[in-house]
Amino acid sequence: IHQIYDWHKDFFLGELEKSVDDPDSLAKLFIKHERRLHMYVVYCQNKPKSEHVVSEYIETYFEDLRQQLGHRLQLNDLLIKPVQRIMKYQLLLKDFLKYYSKAGRNVEELQKAVEVMCFVPKRCNDMMNVSRLQGFEGKITAQGKLLQQDTFFVSEQDSSILSKARERRVFLFEQLVIFSEPLEKKKGIPLPGYTFKNSIKVSCLGVETPSEEDPCCLVLTSRGTDSSVTRFVMHAVSPEVQQAWFDDVVQILETQRNFLNALQSPIEYQRREITSNSLGRSTKSPAASSPGLSSHPSMQRHHQPCLLSYNNSLPSLHSPQLTQSSKDFNTSDESLRAAHPPFSSQQQLSLYSEVKQSCDTFSAASPSTHHHQKVVTATFQTIAFCDDAPYAARRPNSSDQLEESNQH
Repeated sequence: IHQIYDWHKDFFLGELEKSVDDPDSLAKLFIKHERRLHMYVVYCQNKPKSEHVVSEYIETYFEDLRQQLGHRLQLNDLLIKPVQRIMKYQLLLKDFLKYYSKAGRNVEELQKAVEVMCFVPKRCNDMMNVSRLQGFEGKITAQGKLLQQDTFFVSEQDSSILSKARERRVFLFEQLVIFSEPLEKKKGIPLPGYTFKNSIKVSCLGVETPSEEDPCCLVLTSRGTDSSVTRFVMHAVSPEVQQAWFDDVVQILETQRNFLNALQSPIEYQRREITSNSLGRSTKSPAASSPGLSSHPSMQRHHQPCLLSYNNSLPSLHSPQLTQSSKDFNTSDESLRAAHPPFSSQQQLSLYSEVKQSCDTFSAASPSTHHHQKVVTATFQTIAFCDDAPYAARRPNSSDQLEESNQH
């Protein structure tokens, strides 16, 4: 809070006042200082902790302090002000964009500024909700980016038994799907917490093709070590939410599948990529051309529409682009699971060495493949495998760590 206050007082307020005489500089100001504005994200990440402290003493110590200072608002009303401010910036920029468009002015930079100020509040909202998750034993920061979060009514089906549908807050990370139960609101805390209930590792995840009869229904599957399958029948608040989740899950699984293919035959994969690029297919969108190892749209902010939202409570930055073939994809397929069983840590090191050696050999014959070698190597570093070690500990952060481990 001190950093936010000092930066606004010493710099940002003055720059905003200058834009009154030079309105064209307003958009550049927000674009230039996007990283600085992420101070709000850190603030929101710590906000649940401050709410917990305030709730314990809201009627005693903090109430006495409020009366002594003669303040009308309680402390929790003041703590929400920075969160409200970041939303006001977004709304004001959208109004500015609307009137600039009506005046026939160039709005390209304003659109970028609005995109920035849509992304920052989304990250703030994400951090506040994730920070309220209780009972998760793993390291939440090791699960990759948070791609989606929404409230569903979820039923679990193990064998032929379908449980009663219950309200769940579901978080979709790059490496994990988390199901949590909303807790009752406490006095002094404006937003509820969540209790961890279940999870699906991406390596065990599958998704069923949506039914046209129920456009709000999404079915995720989890394959156990004994080949048993548990179905999670999720009912969204709208077809748009269901479609956004389906698109993201399919893209994650397709990326994982293509990586396994690249790992199995790295030279053949590189040849395919070179042929694809030479035919001009590299200019297509990631989902349409299925490059496999590129991050999907919801992982990249600059691909997202800045003014559209399917969920008023959580600004959506997702732009689904999928082919029909990707919709039929499901990594629960028996042949895929049988062909790629869980890897141990030693196997990961061995596979990495083989991939690197193959890439080096092929690159010597064709220098133009150096970029693709980097893609295969970098993707190997980020994939997560299932073995008996804790899930977060199995993701090597870099090739240096892998090689260092190999030397030991």
